[in-house]
Amino acid sequence: MIRDKNQGLSGPDVPEDADAAADTNYIAALARGLSVMRCFAGQRNQLTMAEIAKLVGLPRATVRRCLITLGALGYIDANGKYYRLTPQVLTLSQAYFSSNPLPRIAQPFIEQVSEAVGESCSVSVLTGDEVIYVARSARKRAASIHRDVGQNLPAYCTSMGRILLAHLQPPELDAYFRRVSLKKFTPDTVVDEGALRGLLEQARKREFCLIDGELEHNLRAVAVPVRDSAGKVIAAAHISTEGDRTPKEKMRNEFLPVLRAAVSQMRPLLLG
Repeated sequence: MIRDKNQGLSGPDVPEDADAAADTNYIAALARGLSVMRCFAGQRNQLTMAEIAKLVGLPRATVRRCLITLGALGYIDANGKYYRLTPQVLTLSQAYFSSNPLPRIAQPFIEQVSEAVGESCSVSVLTGDEVIYVARSARKRAASIHRDVGQNLPAYCTSMGRILLAHLQPPELDAYFRRVSLKKFTPDTVVDEGALRGLLEQARKREFCLIDGELEHNLRAVAVPVRDSAGKVIAAAHISTEGDRTPKEKMRNEFLPVLRAAVSQMRPLLLG
């Protein structure tokens, strides 16, 4: 099934502001090619040219040129009218994981947290207007929204997203709210900007954020900032669980101290 590109879970690569597109160094063709690759996220493993064009919002002729180029580079494979990504796409993510120490450093700590509390634990970073999972414990919760390393989710209604938004500079946060369309994923999703700003300020002061059923019904999560050795917030870590079996009090009193201890131990290893 085709997912609306504006849904917030995946979509084409676009510049974060108009100035980026206006920059004479901006390569539109490269952005379009990346959009074509990204549009496969959350879809079937094969898509037609018409489906790709709809997902990325580009003319078919433009998509065709992107597909020909990506095919020549080995990132796209064609089977009749259908196109699919090849395993070579994984080399792009491997470049990130081999050059960024955060996932490698975080993994053993989140495994320890997961083992201690019996729930899944993850680390995410803010990219554009979304959070992207860069580390995930082996213990995974059965959920309607499948989450693995590389999964991107809206920032405003996720615990890790709110932690990261809370530590943006005011001009950056203002720009975020100008760009983002706040949509309800459940009846409990907070979409009022004023209310969200209040929750972000609360998360910044408390150094944690607890989300209850805003992205997904019965999903409850608590998150804390991950700081590097210089004190800069570079990521967020969270523990997620089912709300009907884990009270909020248990998350605050039992899960939160374990999570805070883990990110504290991680900090000296994350050189600023």
